[in-house]
Amino acid sequence: MSEPLRRNIVVPLPPALAFDLFVRRLPEWWPLETRSVWLEKSLSCSIDPRPGGRITEQGPDGAEAHWGTIIHLDEASRLVLDWHPGLTPATSTEVEVTFHAVPAGTELRLEHRNWERLGERGDFVRSLYANGWGPVMARFATLAAGESALPAAEGPGCIGAEPPPGWQPDDAGPASN
Repeated sequence: MSEPLRRNIVVPLPPALAFDLFVRRLPEWWPLETRSVWLEKSLSCSIDPRPGGRITEQGPDGAEAHWGTIIHLDEASRLVLDWHPGLTPATSTEVEVTFHAVPAGTELRLEHRNWERLGERGDFVRSLYANGWGPVMARFATLAAGESALPAAEGPGCIGAEPPPGWQPDDAGPASN
């Protein structure tokens, strides 16, 4: 079983504003061009901020991809969701984000867990996220600091609707020759 991924950042906002930016203003900072199902063809993303609410991506020609569902939401303090962008809900992992007041603003603690739900692909997908959450959180932190020029989120991202060359959905990674 793979260990959960953990990422912590501090942003210069009180918890209520950090929570609002993370949840309700997701489309402003989420790097759709590298972290979405349709990548550069993606139009937007949205979140229905309530327990049972869906996180979705709006793609070309009115298509919609379901990224996950909110399991638990404590306004301004905690968000837990099942997470499966580009995958089926049956293989969702779980992401928990908590918001803690600190002297400099708010510390966000992100934990991404339950990799075993992906079966033998769990370690491979975890490795993508291990390199992927940092750039995503950097964009969030940049916007939280009041800057408008967000850094690029390069490197591995979501498993898109058009998988990378060599990707086999039932394998743990790229196909071998």
